Amino acid sequence: MINLSSVKKKEDCCCTPQKNKNFLARTPEITGQAVKSLSNITRERPEWVTGILNTRSGLVPIVTTEWTRTDRIGQIRSRLGGYRMNYSVRPGLYAVGAPDSSSDVFISANYKLSFDILRRALRGISGWILVLDTRGINVWCAAGKGTFGTDELARRILGVNLAGLVSHRRIIVPQLGAAGVRASVIKKQTGFHVHFGPVDAKDIQAYIRAGYHATPEMREIGFTILRRLVLVPIELNQALRKSAAAALVILIIFGLQPSGILFKSAWTGGRPFLLFCLISIITGAAITPILLPFIPVRSFALKGWLAGAAAMAPLVTLTPLGGTSALLDAAALIFFPLMSSYLALQFTGSTTFTTISGVKKELRIWLPVYIAGLAISIVIIILYKLQSWRII
Repeated sequence: MINLSSVKKKEDCCCTPQKNKNFLARTPEITGQAVKSLSNITRERPEWVTGILNTRSGLVPIVTTEWTRTDRIGQIRSRLGGYRMNYSVRPGLYAVGAPDSSSDVFISANYKLSFDILRRALRGISGWILVLDTRGINVWCAAGKGTFGTDELARRILGVNLAGLVSHRRIIVPQLGAAGVRASVIKKQTGFHVHFGPVDAKDIQAYIRAGYHATPEMREIGFTILRRLVLVPIELNQALRKSAAAALVILIIFGLQPSGILFKSAWTGGRPFLLFCLISIITGAAITPILLPFIPVRSFALKGWLAGAAAMAPLVTLTPLGGTSALLDAAALIFFPLMSSYLALQFTGSTTFTTISGVKKELRIWLPVYIAGLAISIVIIILYKLQSWRII
């Protein structure tokens, strides 16, 4: 093993490339291409890599099971949607602890948060982590998209010469990746038996102690209010990032006059609709997910519409925000609950409450409703504008 704690970061290193290469070459068991690979690893040197193992499968980074400050910040940023699709680790083989030929092999996606959760769950265990190229997508979503799949898993097993690294023929695949992996094909192509582990990484150690047997509780997917709350920030972030365009359209519509676009008219007339838009976003992207199991219908779109209507109706009918025009009130009551419905439907990709076929069915039903609602709202607002210009 080579410990990286004494290797300087790239920006701190005062050695020339030739000197660095000579230093690496002095490690007797590492030569040739291995020197180049190790040089790349030490230059990048993520905080969570603590050393290098030179194995029959090549150089394998040793990763810590403790999260660094950078890991925690990365988790927060990924939860908020910042660089989520770029938060990934390099596919390949990693080591935890001091693994040998009898150590277990755990399969992970290369979405870094998935990888981090797995390595943290392996605290106290010596094992191997084989990371698949899922294009930075988590296990569950990647299994549905096919990137966490049979072909990629077989290719990685053969590519790292896993059969030459471990004496057993057992790999532990996350339960949530089962939809993308055909165990019989993996056995035929690689000789390895697929063991589907528990749903939650925190149960891995209990699963191993039980002789690679998952209890019924380990197979259940919990989706408590805390888990839903964790997912709300990214839903809100994505919706709010698109709201600027919606706000601009609202201001232009209300500012449009025969003489041009007037800022005062835009702000005065558009302010209630801007508030309606914000409330619809909060209702569809936050309130509906939080209250998901309590809204008494199965359809996500209908859940979002009911929540949006419940929020919008009192605002339009009982507060000064409404009442300025029957036409505007009608447009608001038609459009904004549908907006909440659409945002709630986006949450299907984050939940355990539905399936791909269910989502497709909802889209077939509700997409025409969204289009019709938008068209009707536009017609009503045009009538309002013509009426305010005393054309009709």
